[in-house]
Amino acid sequence: MDHRLIELLVCPVCKGPLQLQRDEQQLAVELQCPADRLGFPIRDGIPVMLEGEARLLDEPAPATQPTAQPTEQAG
Repeated sequence: MDHRLIELLVCPVCKGPLQLQRDEQQLAVELQCPADRLGFPIRDGIPVMLEGEARLLDEPAPATQPTAQPTEQAG
């Protein structure tokens, strides 16, 4: 999944930033919204950004690991 695309996507519920989660093979599997505790699946390389398709992050997840996110600098 293109990193530039991920930077453009926001949570459809709160419009907040998303974090990309990858599996053991470094394949993108989910976009997570930490504010709403929702995980949006990535199927065939396409993010499914529908609230009804999201899972609560408190539920068991596929094996994922967070990727490094750019940090914002206060100015």
